[in-house]
Amino acid sequence: MRDDRGSATAEFAVIVPAVVLVIALTIGALGAASRQVRLEQGVAQAARLLARGEAEDRARAVLGAIAGGAVASVSAEGDLVCVTATAPTGVPLPLPPLHARGCALSDGR
Repeated sequence: MRDDRGSATAEFAVIVPAVVLVIALTIGALGAASRQVRLEQGVAQAARLLARGEAEDRARAVLGAIAGGAVASVSAEGDLVCVTATAPTGVPLPLPPLHARGCALSDGR
């Protein structure tokens, strides 16, 4: 009869790093997705502020407060005021930067 002592420990030692890696990747992906949602909300809020005639500095401050680290550009496209922002993912994974764009109807000023 074979001696199977220690086989469970060896199998456990092989499986644990893979499970830890999957959990870390899942947490990182959820963090990046959460930051993307915040970036989209910040861009939409900044576009609404600019469409109402608020100062661009105020809109950038709001965007920075909602989605820290975001770099924004503002453009006028007809009756629309559009804000485009880019932010790092904020997680230590090799992911591309996050992008979001939001537009709001200008009040005609």
